[in-house]
Amino acid sequence: MPTSTDFDWNDIPLILALSRSGNMSAAGRQLGVDASTISRRIAAAEKSLQLRLFIRDNTGYCLTDAGQVFVRHAEGVFGNVQSMLQAASQEADATAGPVNITSIDFLFDYWLLDHVPALHASHPHITLTLQAENQNLSFTRREADFALRLGKPSEDAALVMRKLGDLGFAVYGHPRFAGVARDAWGEQPWIAYDDALAATGEMQWLAAMTPAPRRVLKVNSLSTMVRGCRAGVGMALLPCIMGEQEGLQRLGEQVEVLRDIWLLSHRDAGSIARFKTVSAWITTLYADSQQSLCGAQ
Repeated sequence: MPTSTDFDWNDIPLILALSRSGNMSAAGRQLGVDASTISRRIAAAEKSLQLRLFIRDNTGYCLTDAGQVFVRHAEGVFGNVQSMLQAASQEADATAGPVNITSIDFLFDYWLLDHVPALHASHPHITLTLQAENQNLSFTRREADFALRLGKPSEDAALVMRKLGDLGFAVYGHPRFAGVARDAWGEQPWIAYDDALAATGEMQWLAAMTPAPRRVLKVNSLSTMVRGCRAGVGMALLPCIMGEQEGLQRLGEQVEVLRDIWLLSHRDAGSIARFKTVSAWITTLYADSQQSLCGAQ
């Protein structure tokens, strides 16, 4: 008996074409190949199947009984394959379906969310899932389609990584700190990240301050840091988009820290329409928002 590896499934369209036309030349014209190629491939198929599919008579090539059974099943198989390929192609070309984005929550809350209605106005059949977390989700298991990260991630063969641009951080606080000179900042109370986030660019900047600042409150949440600033607990280094939208007092005119924003996606995302659309949307959105994200006053 033949095995599944003996038969070349690419021969099915040739067998079907010859069964319909009964003529090697006509089948070849239909498929755009030489009649000799049709003849050679039919002979190879019959050998691998150990079946005689066609006999030749005065009218051309006719199916044997075994050939008729084969063709009846082959038409169903070939039709299903064509439907599968067409459906997959339509899915790849359709600007519709789910798109999962993971990021630090403040980039959603203070930047991306304001622009989602415009995306849906142009592409109403895209469904976004925004996952606010900074851990590395799996692109292979489709836990995430895109990720926004601060700082360049480690190399990964499954990912396409592209720097969008910079994100600016400035010092903010309660209005009672407005008159404090820059060289006296180290003498003021500060709100800082807890020790788990000591390696971030923001905390390294704070650690380099002289005199060493008094860290009166440590948090692991930017939203808590913002509320602490508003309550007058201390000064804090915050993303400019947060400080400005929260109406906090900006202390000092300059941007103190710039961090990279990187857009990560699976290497195969560029071939699927909805992913290409969302990637272009995020890229354009950064370009349009660059001044506010970088902290320009």
